[in-house]
Amino acid sequence: MAGLFRRSAPAASSDTWLVAGLGNPGPGYAGNRHNVGAMVLDELANRFGARFGRHRTSTMLAEARLRAGGPKLVLVRPLSYMNTSGGPVSSAAAYFSIPAERVIVIHDDLDLPFETIKLKADGGHGGQNGVRDIIKALGTPDFVRVRVGIGRPPGRQDAASYVLGDFPSAERARLPFVLGDAADAVELIVEQGLLAAQQKVHAPRA
Repeated sequence: MAGLFRRSAPAASSDTWLVAGLGNPGPGYAGNRHNVGAMVLDELANRFGARFGRHRTSTMLAEARLRAGGPKLVLVRPLSYMNTSGGPVSSAAAYFSIPAERVIVIHDDLDLPFETIKLKADGGHGGQNGVRDIIKALGTPDFVRVRVGIGRPPGRQDAASYVLGDFPSAERARLPFVLGDAADAVELIVEQGLLAAQQKVHAPRA
């Protein structure tokens, strides 16, 4: 079986990247703060006219290039729930022979204010259970993260109910700009490398 799997899986070139947008499956979760990673993935797919299809790796998957002859993106949305994102992401990375250092995971982050985007590679999971599971499944923390801030819950609201709530109207009005900025960050990482992308994304706005 392993031999058959190797023969059927395409070999990735050195310019192929796996980009995973985390969230929970189904329309009931689509507008949740917890699904902002999947929203960014949709923004990327829309930019390149890529269409998602169900893949054997338990993901919805689309392929695109940043430009003609440019780096290839394998866009994946796990069909599992957030806390078990690791299996689908690691399966897709193995299927396309993409090493962890060319895996980009886009996810929500409670520790960052809304509209804030931070980029990092390796390190801990920061309490984000999807990232925790990906670290376990890949066997390494050495992948790139695009952290999209959703802010902390107000007052004594439980964090779990907060992340599973939809963005309020004031934030929804600004959300397209946040998704666009996060998608830009992914393109910068692929085109220019993480350090150059961090310098641009993390720079104070004028």
